[in-house]
Amino acid sequence: MAESWVNYAERIGSDLHLELSGPGSRRAALIGALRDAVRSGRLAPGTRLPPYRSLAADLGVARNTVADAYAELVAEGWLTARQGSGTRVAERARPLRSAVPPKAPAPPSPAPPPHARAPHPSRPTPHDLRQGTPDASAFPRSAWLASYRRALHQAPNEVFGPGDPAGRPELRAALATYLARARGVRTEPNRIVICSGFAHALRLLFGSGNGKGGGGRGRGRGEGGIGSGNASGDGRGQILRGPLAVEAYGLPFHRDLLAAVGARTVPLPLDEDGARVDRLSRERAVLLTPAHQFPTGGPLHAERRAAVVDWARARDAVVLEDDYDGEFRYDRKPVGALQSLDPERVILIGSVSKSLSPAVRLGWMVLPERYVDDVLAAKGEREAWASVPDQLALADLIVSGSYDRHVRRMRQRYRGRRDRLVAALAERTPHVEVSGVAAGLHAVLRLPPGTERSAVGAAVRQGVALDGLAEFRHPETDMPAHDGLVVGYATPPEHAYGAALEALCGALASSGARGS
Repeated sequence: MAESWVNYAERIGSDLHLELSGPGSRRAALIGALRDAVRSGRLAPGTRLPPYRSLAADLGVARNTVADAYAELVAEGWLTARQGSGTRVAERARPLRSAVPPKAPAPPSPAPPPHARAPHPSRPTPHDLRQGTPDASAFPRSAWLASYRRALHQAPNEVFGPGDPAGRPELRAALATYLARARGVRTEPNRIVICSGFAHALRLLFGSGNGKGGGGRGRGRGEGGIGSGNASGDGRGQILRGPLAVEAYGLPFHRDLLAAVGARTVPLPLDEDGARVDRLSRERAVLLTPAHQFPTGGPLHAERRAAVVDWARARDAVVLEDDYDGEFRYDRKPVGALQSLDPERVILIGSVSKSLSPAVRLGWMVLPERYVDDVLAAKGEREAWASVPDQLALADLIVSGSYDRHVRRMRQRYRGRRDRLVAALAERTPHVEVSGVAAGLHAVLRLPPGTERSAVGAAVRQGVALDGLAEFRHPETDMPAHDGLVVGYATPPEHAYGAALEALCGALASSGARGS
């Protein structure tokens, strides 16, 4: 009977990364390298080492050199050797503590200043109410695993070779059908390019590309720096250039990314009907969140949707549509994608970061025909971003109906959380206005002028991670500032949500913020 791979791996021991350097013989160098690996914890107690012959072949030394090194370390107590069990790291050979003396304890931190931000995402906080992430505990593990298994079982061998910059045809076909059905998008699979998320899409459109180009044919006009003919064969050309109009409130990360690649952003004011697209002037591109303005909430009014498309046609411009949470609308039917009004003037960008998880690094661009070749050229001949097995798994998840079932289930869950948030605030802080809750994964709590900083500081003291509305305001906008808190109600796991709401209400009460 053939030996199982697990048993075989146990018999031959672990691969070791050892560098035989320093003065002295190869034997001394090997002893020192093994001793350091055990001391530092790289080789954990109980780890089985390779047989003499295997390690000797790996390191290019004589078999007796390895045998002598093992014997000496056994004698010193670093290793153990037993007939039939091979040579292992001794259980008592625990990593030594650092010889560096501990630092003196830091003095107690002063109370957060009034303008303090919520705790940084990398720091654990008791109550995470940051916007932008779904409930990680709700990831559809069983459905994803089933789709992954089916996808790998059915995948042709070519899947495991160099990837297509456009993405797998299975996923592009599945997305074309799904987006048409769920978001009203008008496209074909050959006009969808898979990327690793919204930020990656921006880098491809405004940045310097990735790797060697795919030889785009440059079918666009390239007027004013936005046409397709800009992507060079070495992937260094830009497809779009600034200035780019953006909403006066939006993710600072996106503005910083654009600034880093030399694209200047020009803020558009907002009102109850969304972005003031009538303020567009000489810009040749605009970035909008028309289904649900981020972060203030509310869809772009129908007249303005038509107006921005008319502007793009008249100026030979392009609209970038960030469809970041189009699936999560609670109080009425979903607002269709702006892209459906003119597929040749709108680039729709979406991802699964809200619907599934930001850990699944998959997104898509639905492109006008004139940009397809240049985006592929910017991406390069070899796909280096989006995992091909993950693409196949997502395609299966969509085609099987599991993706729709998950989105519907999460829509109900998040609607329930939204309702609990609104009810808790109405009971505990009735003067705080809640807005932007018809869709999405967050709400905006409107505060009286001058109270945002104290409210954020109070949240920090209560262990609540959230953001002040000012964090999202474009620094160059002339739009009047509004005080508020951006509260993400999707992030906490279900069992922790009640405590998070209690802490939030306590922070608002202690901050002294009162509505008008």
